[in-house]
Amino acid sequence: MKIWFNRWFTTVSHYIDMIRENPDQRKFTIYGSHSNPDALYLQNCDFAFREPAVSGEEYIQFCLDFCKEHKIDIFIPRKENVLISKRLKLFEELGVKVLVCPDAELMEMVDNKAVSYQSILEKAKNGKPLISIPDYSIVNSVDSFKNAYEQLKDKGHMVCIKPVIGEGANGFRVIKEQNDSIDQLFYHGTGRRIPYQYACEILGQREMFPDLMVLEYLEGPEYSIDCLATEEKLIAAIPRLKSSGRVRELVEHFELIQMAHDFHQEFKLPYLFNIQVKYSGNVPKLLEINPRMSGGMYFSCLSGINMPYLAIKILLGEEIELMKPKFGIRASYIEKEMILED
Repeated sequence: MKIWFNRWFTTVSHYIDMIRENPDQRKFTIYGSHSNPDALYLQNCDFAFREPAVSGEEYIQFCLDFCKEHKIDIFIPRKENVLISKRLKLFEELGVKVLVCPDAELMEMVDNKAVSYQSILEKAKNGKPLISIPDYSIVNSVDSFKNAYEQLKDKGHMVCIKPVIGEGANGFRVIKEQNDSIDQLFYHGTGRRIPYQYACEILGQREMFPDLMVLEYLEGPEYSIDCLATEEKLIAAIPRLKSSGRVRELVEHFELIQMAHDFHQEFKLPYLFNIQVKYSGNVPKLLEINPRMSGGMYFSCLSGINMPYLAIKILLGEEIELMKPKFGIRASYIEKEMILED
């Protein structure tokens, strides 16, 4: 079988290894592509290609042509995965199975933090509380940002901002009152905290800017919950604590596992998805939902569950039993040099 990973995180290299080392001894040929020919995971592919610098419908056409030319059996997309979900029928007509949620409206909802927050709040109002949501506002001008900032400060919150649509920590900043001191400049690394006045200067460069979330900053422990599921049932949910530095801990956290079950029972996201929460006191509050493999899911696979391969089995319509992960595992990572092959 031929599997294609389009533009992905570097850590997808771990998932390529897990798929190859599957317990059924299935043989796969791995295709990879990226706009950067030095993307490291390409070194771990059987065949590597450079993607064109296009997006939107042009990119969809590139994907269709790529699948047709290379006779791809399974496509595991990250780039443009929402749009790919909307165009799923075109890939199915080529005989390509795509590891993406087939419900395009659900994909679009989950991809937009503001829309997903609102959906969860509405369900809570209708008697279906799933996940607590931080206090937040959506702004698109410097004046609306200032108003939202003051409202959150009046509630006693430290304030942060992040784009409505984005990945990882891109665009995330914590707002602080004071400017940096000389001591901070000389003796502290560059962080994600920026002074309020500087944030206003940046946002004031445009009369209107893309929707931005202004939220209460959550200072408690942060968990990432990696989930494996069919549309009918959640097969495994693995809470991963982001501990000090690079340390990650797999924790049998019953509250978070139940939260993942409640979320899946309501939204029925299939294959692989990830829920990120952070605590405010004793209350876990939602950061974001990723309808795909998370960049750090390889830590969760230390639980003994080969999540990428099992997701492929679900995609192929094969039966998967409920899994019992191993918890209590602490892990970290180190960089390793890699010689780039032409």
